[in-house]
Amino acid sequence: MFFINLKIALRNLQRNKGFSFINIGGLAIGLTCCLLLLLYVNYEWSYDKQFKNINRIYIAMLNHTNDGTMGTGAFTPSKLGPAALQNLAGIEEAARVNSHWGVLYSHGNNKFRLAALDVDPSFLKIFDYTAVSGNLALALNMPNGIVLTESIAKKLFGTEDPVGQSLQWDNRKILKVTAVIKDLPKNQTFQFDVLQSWAFDEEVNPEIKKFEWGLISCQTVFKLKENASFTAADAALRKMIKTNDPATVFEAFLFSFARHHLYDEFANGKLIGGKIDQVKLFVFLAFCVLLIASINYMNLSTARSEKRAREVGVRKALGSTRKLLMGQFVLESLLFSLIAMLIAFALLELSLPYFNQLLDISIQISYSSYLFWATLLSLILITGLLAGSYPAIYLSSFTPIKVLKGFKGGSGALSIRKALVIIQFSLSICMIICAIIIYTQIRFIKNRPLGFNAQNLVQMQMDGDFRDPVKSAFMKQELIKSGAVVAAAELSSSLISAANSSDEFIWPGKAAKEEVSFQYRSTGFNYVKTVGAVLVAGRDFSPAFKADTSTSLLLNEAAVKRMGLKNPIGKQIRWGNSEPLTVIGVIKDYSNDGPGSKTLPTVFYNNPGRIEKMLLRLNPMQSLNASINTIKEISQRLNPAYPADLQFIDQAMAEKLKSEQLLSVLSNLFGGFCIFISCLGLLGLALYMAEQRQKEISIRKVLGADLQSILILLNKDFMKLVLISNMIAFPVAYILASQWLRKYDYRIDMSIYPFLMAAFMSLLIALLTVSLQTFKVAKANAIDALKYE
Repeated sequence: MFFINLKIALRNLQRNKGFSFINIGGLAIGLTCCLLLLLYVNYEWSYDKQFKNINRIYIAMLNHTNDGTMGTGAFTPSKLGPAALQNLAGIEEAARVNSHWGVLYSHGNNKFRLAALDVDPSFLKIFDYTAVSGNLALALNMPNGIVLTESIAKKLFGTEDPVGQSLQWDNRKILKVTAVIKDLPKNQTFQFDVLQSWAFDEEVNPEIKKFEWGLISCQTVFKLKENASFTAADAALRKMIKTNDPATVFEAFLFSFARHHLYDEFANGKLIGGKIDQVKLFVFLAFCVLLIASINYMNLSTARSEKRAREVGVRKALGSTRKLLMGQFVLESLLFSLIAMLIAFALLELSLPYFNQLLDISIQISYSSYLFWATLLSLILITGLLAGSYPAIYLSSFTPIKVLKGFKGGSGALSIRKALVIIQFSLSICMIICAIIIYTQIRFIKNRPLGFNAQNLVQMQMDGDFRDPVKSAFMKQELIKSGAVVAAAELSSSLISAANSSDEFIWPGKAAKEEVSFQYRSTGFNYVKTVGAVLVAGRDFSPAFKADTSTSLLLNEAAVKRMGLKNPIGKQIRWGNSEPLTVIGVIKDYSNDGPGSKTLPTVFYNNPGRIEKMLLRLNPMQSLNASINTIKEISQRLNPAYPADLQFIDQAMAEKLKSEQLLSVLSNLFGGFCIFISCLGLLGLALYMAEQRQKEISIRKVLGADLQSILILLNKDFMKLVLISNMIAFPVAYILASQWLRKYDYRIDMSIYPFLMAAFMSLLIALLTVSLQTFKVAKANAIDALKYE
């Protein structure tokens, strides 16, 4: 019987090529979208799962009180790791992690700026990287040992074995390659080109050894002993900073490293979500696309009820049971699902490279994975059974006598089909509304004034001779003299990254037990002018004032507000055990950590000895290329051992919106596919209703009805369905969009515009789709439908 049903299914597929093409096409598009989304979800979910002992690896998170609220971050005092390893019984390994980007590494004529992590040797005991050559257990035991990734080793050493060979770090230090590891997959939290010893970082930056408990400077990861109690270790770690620094505002706690990528948002010390919300959204989107495609199949299958009714009647008259008929229709659905999956698989292979490029990720299909093939099989079965269930139940229920007399289905079936169309369009309209709101929010934060001028602002890495304050000052003079730059200022760290924090500031009126943390940045002279910020009061750092290099401070408005200083200029502030520092100016708040982020209280001080970056304000009267070439020429002349490394601030700020922009692109892309598939379902319902009302329309035409009145008659029922879909989608979309907008400090007020836009689009698309069929029916010759009556 199976083979007979299969033969019938194949014959129906061949006989109705147009119908089969539309049905299979809808399922194939739905399955392709579903597979892409599930592959992305699996990619995000598998972050850091490659490590063998991932269930015992934890990262130290830090709660800190700031401006009356508790914030949480992944950076801790550098003293935390060694102290925890020494004093907490449950800790097996602890490693500090500090990142450096763009440092120059060279071997012979091969010179590259690479991403480096300075780590404790135990880092390689916590994370089991795959060694290509060398001994990872001993690789970082000596300060000048260095571990390279495989691709970087080939760039620097070619086909030579790099282990045991030397390379230069920053043209200053000689390092010895002790091991090479396989290249890292992109779905790992720690991304690097080279690993260096923490002892080496302390050697080139001696001040690290002096960092106290109140200074946040690195990340810390732990590996618990196999049978250790997480609860006991976490409770002990929470007390550690307070024990060593009673005045601290910091509290460290353990957080699963396996969850860190997806769960990275906290509020008042409690986990509230993170990237997991986006992953859940994509799972829901995958389910919606699959459901819409299945509903589309149901509508198109039942729309052909008249053509299949006589077949059912004849087979029942010849003794076929309803169970056998249901089996036949389900088998047809599974066959369609199988063919659609084969097409979807081909589309997946074609679209995956573009999908990877769009998201800047590296998803690969693992053909050896049982999970992958099980997922494909499950989707075929789920789609086939889901899509074929209602047509099988409905078509097999026809009574032989009625269908052989010309019965074309009952009103109950029509009501179910209408409900299915409403579900389809409700989901699609909800996606349209959310896509519009996402786009509007991204545009809002993208166009929101930053508070400083990011245009024509360049950030330059300060290497070699430029670390000397005298030589960096000469560099600035040469650049300004050349006309390529109108202002320049040193900076201790990247302008677009978060600054370090400290809770050791004391100001007039501070309560004895008041706990608050401030960000701090070291800058050079003329910082406010260079960055293009607004000076609210006082003045900028200037070489005309000798004290500006030792006892002067700038505050931003958030810091002034937090300190409660009414007239801040001239006020004296202490930083730990330092001499009194005088406030000489107040900077208007600006957003450099992200367009949608709230400005944090920040202290600016001038320290010529801490130079990592140089901010350059390009001359707007010169062409961009001319200015950049001049900067590179001067840099090469004054510092020939180091190629100039320039970064445009406006481009870097745009990168911070990458995640949101991808969400916008994906929601528009897959939302568009959902609308397309939904239109196929609406077309199916239009076909069905046209068959049901063919004689009615013909009689109306004979009695004098014109084309316009017939089109209005046929289309108004569909427009009602779309309006009902909008009524259902509006509150659902409002709730979803409101939840998503909550994560932004600066967000749009939801207006009625996205809802009206979605309603207009859905009505217009539905009208065009249905009109294609209804116009054909309205123009048909009435005699063809009535000649047998």
